[in-house]
Amino acid sequence: MAKKETDYKQLAEEILALVGGEENIDNVIHCITRLRFYLKDDSKADKESLEDLSGVMGIVEANNQFQVIVGQAVDEIYKELTALLPNQQEEKEAESPSRFKDQKTFMGKVRYGFNQVIGVITGAVMPIIHILAASGIIKSVLAIGTTSGWITESGSAYLIINAMADTVFYFLPILIGYNAAKRLGGNPVLTAVIGGVIMYPSILEAAEEELLILSVGPVDFPYVAYTYSIFPMILAAWLVKILEDRVRKWLPSYIQSIFTPIIVMSIVVAVTFLFTGPVITWISLGLAEGLQVLLSWNAAIFGGIIAGLYQILVIFGLHWGIIPIYVNDFALLGYSYLSAIVSFSIVGQAGAALGVAVKSKKPKIKELGYAGTISAFCGITEPAIYGINLRFRRPFIAASIGSAVGGFFTGLLRVNMWSIIGSIIGLPSYIDPDAGINSNFWYAVMITILTLVVSCLITYFWGYNDDMKMEQKREKPKNPGKVVPE
Repeated sequence: MAKKETDYKQLAEEILALVGGEENIDNVIHCITRLRFYLKDDSKADKESLEDLSGVMGIVEANNQFQVIVGQAVDEIYKELTALLPNQQEEKEAESPSRFKDQKTFMGKVRYGFNQVIGVITGAVMPIIHILAASGIIKSVLAIGTTSGWITESGSAYLIINAMADTVFYFLPILIGYNAAKRLGGNPVLTAVIGGVIMYPSILEAAEEELLILSVGPVDFPYVAYTYSIFPMILAAWLVKILEDRVRKWLPSYIQSIFTPIIVMSIVVAVTFLFTGPVITWISLGLAEGLQVLLSWNAAIFGGIIAGLYQILVIFGLHWGIIPIYVNDFALLGYSYLSAIVSFSIVGQAGAALGVAVKSKKPKIKELGYAGTISAFCGITEPAIYGINLRFRRPFIAASIGSAVGGFFTGLLRVNMWSIIGSIIGLPSYIDPDAGINSNFWYAVMITILTLVVSCLITYFWGYNDDMKMEQKREKPKNPGKVVPE
């Protein structure tokens, strides 16, 4: 264990130096496999040397971020990295590089605003993604237990396991509000309390009974149940941040600690109940219903296109902007057709990496191929993409074709998903919590096998041979005017 920690510390130090040092960093966050830097000057980062580091799988520059792909050890590396950045605050808003703040053009402002919104949304959802996935799996296992008779709905085991599975969804507004406030640099605890207010049992009962908060002429303002909701609390976190800063400026210091929370809570709760909450909830439902419309037009073609192209978003790190849409589907509907479609793109990448591993006689290539395959089976595609598929190019094309086939049949058979985790490890996600194992699950198993086989065979017969050379990293150009110390 000590060796691992030492290796992560050394890697963090090397990464920090090669991105231009602490003075070149506005902020750094991370997702499941990537360190996402907001740099002041991207040109100061030594991209080629970073790609040559053992433990770095690749570099992506997208969405105003300089992304260093390090795989599933990202948590450990991030901890070591932030320990080297005493002036960095994790709670700080995920801001774009300084040069984008100074944009005077309309498009520059739009670009900056868009990146701010995406940064806050992903920052709010990302810390609980694994918990959401785990809870979905528990729900699926509980469905198997109840339909098979192992667990009865009136028993204590069902009560406890169901609470384990449902808690993260039920209290989602509190968790989302807390995380969004941290990302915005606001007050996480105050925001979480506001999340608790809108979920208070008597409030939920009033929403269930369709009671009204008030009526103004012909306009009614009904109570809305915010359990399982995301976007209303993200906006509430932003309001808390703005209001708290301003209220503290208005109030004398000796009454700030008491009256600031009172004023902020009163305003934000009122705005959330009367305006932002209902509007955002209606928009969220509209997005979900819009997806259903797209699927109703031609679900097979829609599924094939989305699944075939989805991993391109992963390459540029843009897939994190779509994940909140899945979570919103799960929160409002309990399921997500979109998540089911893109899940098979993960299987496609696994199949291509497996095809390379099976065909190659080179030990290093076999090791990379099998490692990428296993990682993709567990829902993480970066090792397969950057370790093998993209570097030989054709395997990535084969994976995209296999994924498109999987997405086509997913749409054709209307396969649905009840948890956010995909690939082989996520097969229980296709079990209907109400109906148990039915045709939806077996369709998912069939499509998983089909996608895996198609990607693997195309790669085996067309996408790879041992005479192919892995894409070489470019040599860093030398500056003849610079004296390099020996």
